Amino acid sequence: MIVGIDLGTTHSLVGAYSESGSRLFPNALGDVLTPSVVSVDGSTVLVGQAARERLISHPHHTVASFKRWMGTARETRLGDRSFRPEELSALVLRSLLADAEAALGEKIEEAVISVPAYFSDAQRKATRTAGELAGVRVERLINEPTAAALAYGLQNRDGEGRFLVFDLGGGTFDVSILECFENVFEVHASAGDNFLGGEDFLDVLVEAFCQDNHLRQPAILAQEYGQLRRRLELLKRELGGTAVAPLQMAIGGRDYVWSIDEERFARLAEPLVQRMRTPIERAMRDAKLQPSQLDEIVLVGGASRMPLVARLVSRMFGRLPLRHVNPDQAIALGASVAAGLKSRDAKLEEIILTDVCPYTLGTQIARRDPNGQIHTGFFHPIILRNSTVPVSREDQFFPMHDNQQKLTIDIFQGENPLVANNIKLGEITVDLDKRRQTDENGVTVRFTYDINGLLQVEVTEHASKRRHELLLEQNPGLMTPEEIRARLAALAELKVHPREQQENIAVLARAERLYEEFLHERERLQEWIMHFRAILDTQDNTLIARQRGQFVEALDALEAQA
Repeated sequence: MIVGIDLGTTHSLVGAYSESGSRLFPNALGDVLTPSVVSVDGSTVLVGQAARERLISHPHHTVASFKRWMGTARETRLGDRSFRPEELSALVLRSLLADAEAALGEKIEEAVISVPAYFSDAQRKATRTAGELAGVRVERLINEPTAAALAYGLQNRDGEGRFLVFDLGGGTFDVSILECFENVFEVHASAGDNFLGGEDFLDVLVEAFCQDNHLRQPAILAQEYGQLRRRLELLKRELGGTAVAPLQMAIGGRDYVWSIDEERFARLAEPLVQRMRTPIERAMRDAKLQPSQLDEIVLVGGASRMPLVARLVSRMFGRLPLRHVNPDQAIALGASVAAGLKSRDAKLEEIILTDVCPYTLGTQIARRDPNGQIHTGFFHPIILRNSTVPVSREDQFFPMHDNQQKLTIDIFQGENPLVANNIKLGEITVDLDKRRQTDENGVTVRFTYDINGLLQVEVTEHASKRRHELLLEQNPGLMTPEEIRARLAALAELKVHPREQQENIAVLARAERLYEEFLHERERLQEWIMHFRAILDTQDNTLIARQRGQFVEALDALEAQA
């Protein structure tokens, strides 16, 4: 069985393609959205809503937004051990797979996972590694905007069409321009910002609150800071449907009353809005299109609900965007279609999905100025960004000096004219015949980039015809196969709460979070927690379910008073 997964910065979802179309699977709490949060509780790992509740009550044992660290060697300390981003993502994937298996009644062996279109080679490989650590094959990654287009069924429109998909999630921003014709989805251009999303707009509110109330963020206790972010996230959502949103909360023993209107929020967030314009303009320029040549604009991603996003798109393209598919679910629904295509579901008409290389790939060269001085460190592109993959390009290079003994072909990824500002992926060193002149000691360098994100570099010496080859399967910061095996064994030793206990864990975590927030209700909350733990000890599932329902109602009423 193949499932489609949206592994998001804020929330993650899993689904599959069935006779009635894409179907998303709920988690143990009955919600299709699973928070991408991991928490360590003693020797046990929590994932999802229960972990999210602990962001406030146990901030040093809980982590979120780790998708932004994919492709790096960054480690996060939780409890008595450290986790890499791939491992944290793998724990979320395991939770999603357990939900899918509970719904389908069969083992999941393969997954199609969506990734931001602007994810680098290293980030894509890290996502595959996360799947491997979670116990599934990930042969296919699908770009999030392409998945969104599948969810909208743009391939079913009559005739040809060009579409711009605007995807603003919790942590990343993508824009892709696609063309659909005769069941072919061709991506013409992708651009984006891997560090721009709903979390950054939340940071704007946090900063405004602290400035208005003369608070220093570092001085706020971790628990109170987590509570502030949670309350401001709710306020940010309110701004989508009301002119003014108020906030009242206690910090450091003092009560603060604050409010903000949508107009001021838009003004404070203007620098972020301008950052969104740049990738849009780059994608349009790379695709060589004018706004009038686009048939539709599609908005996806939870953060795209903000009114300032719709205003930006309307101003830039002179029309209202499509938003009739739930923006939180669109990518997962499309990934499920892609999973159905990969499994060759008979109910799906064959669709060909093309992709592009998101970054320029090239090598380092030296240049000689008019005075004969040699200057090194310049980037020479070989495969340009937004080239349709698979793609193969070659160029010729020569040594700078006669009788040169070695020639190093450095492999870089990026858009800067200087290699120092790009990412080095690897190198090949060629031994030259020092008896030859520069024009006799040349090499042909061929870069080949395939649909799975693998880059193959071949260097052929002109004189001897000897070939040198490098397959870039590993990037700096990624785990080696040996490290993956070791981390896989370590993850297998972790205790994960059984799925059937998730509802009980989540309600207790919520009660503990409210205990942190409501200073004057602590005694009552403590009694409720003690009583519910006693009910759990009875192991009477009927009694537990009834008491849990009453517990949730009491917590809802308490929060409604805030």
